[in-house]
Amino acid sequence: MKNKRVHVVPHSHWDREWYFSIEDSNILLVENIDHLLNVLERDETYSAYVFDGQSSIVEEYLNIRPENRERMKKLIEQRRLFIGPWYTQTDSLLVHKESMIRNLLYGTKIAQSMGHSMEIGYLPDIFGQNGYLPSIFRGFGLEFSILQRGVYTEQLNGDVNFVWKSPDGQSVKANHLYFGYGPGKFLSSDQEYVENRLIPIIEKLEEVNEHCDHLLLPAGGDQVLVREHFPETVAQLNRIDPKREYVLSDYETFMKEAWAGEPFPNVIEGELLASQRSRIHHTIRSQRYDIKQKNAIIEHKLLHVLEPLAVIGQALGLPYPKRWLDQMWKQLFDVHAHDSIGGCNSDETNRDIVHRLEKLERMADGLVNLLKKRITYAISRQTGNENIYVTFNLLPRPFSGLIDGVIFTKDPHFQLVTNDGKGVPAEIVEQHYLPGGKQIVVTAEGEKEIDVQGYYRTVVRLQVDHVPALGYCTYQVIEGTGGCEKRILDQETRIENEYLALSYEQGTLRLHHQPSGETVTNFIRFENTGDAGDSYDYSPLEGDKPIYMEKAELLSVEKGPLTEKMVVRHIGVIPSCLSEREKGECSSKLEIITSFELRKGEEIIRVCHQLENQAEDHRLRVLLTAPVAGAKTSFADQAFSLVERPVESKYLTNWREKRFAEAPVPIYPLENAAGLYDDRFVFAALTKGMKEYEVLTETNELALTLFRSVGVLGKDDLLWRPGRASGINNKVVYTPDAQMKKKMDFEYAIYMANETLNPAKIFAHIDRYRGHFASYQRQQLNTFEERLERFEIPYPIEQAPESFSLLEVDREDVFMSVCKQAHDDSSIIVRFFNPTSERKTVMVKSNHIKEIEETNLAEETIRTIEGPFVVDGKGYMTLKLKGTNMS
Repeated sequence: MKNKRVHVVPHSHWDREWYFSIEDSNILLVENIDHLLNVLERDETYSAYVFDGQSSIVEEYLNIRPENRERMKKLIEQRRLFIGPWYTQTDSLLVHKESMIRNLLYGTKIAQSMGHSMEIGYLPDIFGQNGYLPSIFRGFGLEFSILQRGVYTEQLNGDVNFVWKSPDGQSVKANHLYFGYGPGKFLSSDQEYVENRLIPIIEKLEEVNEHCDHLLLPAGGDQVLVREHFPETVAQLNRIDPKREYVLSDYETFMKEAWAGEPFPNVIEGELLASQRSRIHHTIRSQRYDIKQKNAIIEHKLLHVLEPLAVIGQALGLPYPKRWLDQMWKQLFDVHAHDSIGGCNSDETNRDIVHRLEKLERMADGLVNLLKKRITYAISRQTGNENIYVTFNLLPRPFSGLIDGVIFTKDPHFQLVTNDGKGVPAEIVEQHYLPGGKQIVVTAEGEKEIDVQGYYRTVVRLQVDHVPALGYCTYQVIEGTGGCEKRILDQETRIENEYLALSYEQGTLRLHHQPSGETVTNFIRFENTGDAGDSYDYSPLEGDKPIYMEKAELLSVEKGPLTEKMVVRHIGVIPSCLSEREKGECSSKLEIITSFELRKGEEIIRVCHQLENQAEDHRLRVLLTAPVAGAKTSFADQAFSLVERPVESKYLTNWREKRFAEAPVPIYPLENAAGLYDDRFVFAALTKGMKEYEVLTETNELALTLFRSVGVLGKDDLLWRPGRASGINNKVVYTPDAQMKKKMDFEYAIYMANETLNPAKIFAHIDRYRGHFASYQRQQLNTFEERLERFEIPYPIEQAPESFSLLEVDREDVFMSVCKQAHDDSSIIVRFFNPTSERKTVMVKSNHIKEIEETNLAEETIRTIEGPFVVDGKGYMTLKLKGTNMS
């Protein structure tokens, strides 16, 4: 009797784009699926085929072959063709948590509409696993996950099947693809193949399946065509191999049979970043910084500005731009695929990605403009005030603090006042006089040109007080009176607020924490090293020594009533290329202009670097000295809480002897924040698009990678990554665009406080720094500030109140990660999360909500909520809200 069952799973791993374009991919896709449908219909013994766990292929295929919809649907309903649950295979360590959830939401809904969504959290090729994926999968009703990268062999304890657990305690039953997703790609019954290739693989799988008689043999690869011979080959293997039974199978069948009786007690917790058996590409997070930065901007605009603003608009009677958002999210999911967002693509493909992001930003800005304008004009009609300025607070609690905006006036002097006549403290960030130009007027004598009076464009910083939660308030603009002060140049070499002070002393910068008296000397410097790597990985140049830029030149200090700002310059000379670096020569000037900003009432210092890169094949990092000595771990935000990581890797000393696929360097990803702490101080950087950090233990520095500059897609035998080139390894693909020879800017903030680490405070500062706000002035002076401003539009609502709040939560330590219209109806979905370890009781207060339901991530109702509810430690809760204009 055969005691082992080998599940042969035919599949194709489908990269949306890579060294080829998305158009190339789609042309090939249509040809392959045409053939696949024919094969499956013709051969009933071909029991199943998995198309990479993503649903985007359905839409792309049916866009060209709509007549084949029912053929495809029938095979999916029969569970012979598997699609979903993803829309695209997203890189879970480079995108926002809500982007992952939305990707699965669209993917599962599309697949279910075609008959079935694969019930596997399938992760065949992404570069490391987000620790919250088990919880997110469970939120979509997925019990199982199959993944390749990120697991240490010692974690398995003899079984490739294990329980994978999230920080919030949710878990899935997982299988580690020990040989990746392609060990059976060339499956054959040829004697030489069976004896020399297949049986050794099977025997190794038996060895690492200590408690299981079911073995998984994925039989596919990148962009492969269906293997028509597989049913016959499997039959022949059963005749050849007396020890094992071979079956043509699928991932769902395999997992259900392997886990019957739940025989695998081994639990692995959190993120999976091991580079032992598969390459993780630890430093891909700094490749093509421009793509990462632009993606972070788009995610913020969609999730934290456009969608909650559209919800406010819907509550007031405006149409929700659902179709636009559907289109935008799907285009963004194409950016989020693991090669795309990684930037490890051809220049042609990366140019497409950047163009896609630019289009998405224009669409987001246009929709935000329409919403702001319609609401503001409705307010104006109700109040009878013309020159009004509306501030939108898109957080679920009232906001008091500083908000930036743009105001147009005829007079350089103006003031904003509340509805009760109280002046709003304000500061002029910058002000410019703009000529009005000429206007053409049609008269009885023909067209005449009329000079239009000039006006002032002012970037203003307002100190607002108690802007309503998830709502807005209205101010009146009064011209010809004081109230807004300009920042003025100051001869001092120090800036400060209530919490922090930054001083310049003989070329060095010192950061002082006011409440504790702690001072960090030599606070900031820059490190430049050669990069002999490729698009996937940074690689040190053997024998290279870092070049440090430490001495700063003070350029200016400005002080105003709300802000103090310092600008400095670092100048260095670095090698222009690797050959210069090898010779010890330096001919490329590198100038970095840095502005530091301290705002009234903020516990952070805002930092912006600007530079123009002219050199090739190098890496630039900013090194920030922390008042934390001897830290053994660092922290970073990941999804709904903080993750802690060792600052030194215990595997680094003998990784070559143990034949790791890649050096396990302690260089880590972050979503929005990373830092260090001890029992005295917390030190963190809050970033906008910078996704990679390392802790330098000898100097107590937090190193943020600004960018990498490389010129080739793949290289063999890197210092930290031995062996073949990653990606395509039989052709050299040059990527001159990836040298990043252009102007760049980098924004982040630094939080320093003498306290123990409090995750809620980190997330609160992330929210405040990123800015969940919008503003709009009703005015006629400038119709070009926003692209759609000058055009006539309909106004669906006639009036709106002067102030408004949709809802408010009663806790400062519980946060909202999404606020949008539901996928399947017009109710509202909000998600609250608790980053701390303790359970929190929360109450939603609203005059506009009639009913609250708890749902899962798939937005399926679990229960009705009345009164307060509890959000578990490191957990989250999704609510569906129904009320006026919301159901």
